[in-house]
Amino acid sequence: MNTSQLNRAWILLVGLSLGTTLLAQFVPNAGMAFVAMVLVLSALKARVILMDYLCLSQAPGFRGGFTTFLAGFVTLAFVLYAIA
Repeated sequence: MNTSQLNRAWILLVGLSLGTTLLAQFVPNAGMAFVAMVLVLSALKARVILMDYLCLSQAPGFRGGFTTFLAGFVTLAFVLYAIA
């Protein structure tokens, strides 16, 4: 992996973290929509880490498996929040 890809991934992670921080600052008690947005942002950050830092972008089978797992995990977390 070259330096420009890692820099792009780092900038993307900083941007997503900034988005999460701003979201928490402006909408702390927004309910289900807030929780859904935070979960989506966290899943995007996890995907960037898996794809760029762990180089799973070079392994299409693992990439699809981890993306499916992340989507399922976020969905399960949201459903458990909605039930409670």
